[in-house]
Amino acid sequence: MAKNITGHTGLLCLLGSPVEHSISPAMHNEACDQLGLDYAYLAFDVPEAKMPEAVEGLRTMGARGWNITMPGKNIMCKLADKVSPASEISGACNTIVNDDGVLTAYTTDGIGFMRAVKENDVDIIGKKMTLLGAGGAATAILVQAALDGVAEINVFNVRDAFYSRAEEIVAKLNERTSCKVTLHDFSDPEILRASIADSRILVNGTSLGMAPNTDRTAIQDPTMFHKDLFVFDVVYNPRETRLLREAKEAGCQVSNGMYMLLYQGAASFELWTGKEMPVDIIKEKYFSK
Repeated sequence: MAKNITGHTGLLCLLGSPVEHSISPAMHNEACDQLGLDYAYLAFDVPEAKMPEAVEGLRTMGARGWNITMPGKNIMCKLADKVSPASEISGACNTIVNDDGVLTAYTTDGIGFMRAVKENDVDIIGKKMTLLGAGGAATAILVQAALDGVAEINVFNVRDAFYSRAEEIVAKLNERTSCKVTLHDFSDPEILRASIADSRILVNGTSLGMAPNTDRTAIQDPTMFHKDLFVFDVVYNPRETRLLREAKEAGCQVSNGMYMLLYQGAASFELWTGKEMPVDIIKEKYFSK
């Protein structure tokens, strides 16, 4: 059934580049239709350099809110009038709420991760996490997990462009939360092994293993896995990465990042509309294939 667009229809959207592959328009428009909400969600290909112009246009037009994907997550935080605690610590956001021209930045990726973990009947509050990576997805997970009450997080990352930024974020989390966060150079396998040994959860927050490079994995030695370990991979293409396959063979409970994607969208949707996204319907229609 065609969507009925009127002069009252509110605008929700996605900004970033590229955006043509995004599932966000389908899931948000479906949610609005299911709940009878008069919004339309569109995707706009906007490079980082054009983001300030696009944001001022959306502010002027009274768009209710928007998501931001790469490469605009960092600059969008600077364009917002207010930022959530998670966005302030991470310096990035993926959701903007426009309240009468006042733009508030949120990051819901970490919220999506925490909900996806909980859905697997895994409790990581008060427990230890080993996190691989310090890019955008890994940082969102790190910050939200620390804010929500994970007791200890060991972060492993190579000394790339993200490392110095990660040092700053780790320092903020150790100062502002009760979580003990430590950043390690991803070079000593024995330090990694020791961390995984007493962790409740291991998270791959990198793109290693993503199609088409499905033979790659962040854990080269499967003997690091143990049966009490929950292994979460943010990669969801393929649905079962080499990391998850080898972890499952070692007796671990595993999950990919598909529902993290769903639940970060659900959190954004609720910020804009005040309504809970009908996730069961969205799951069946867009996430079950």
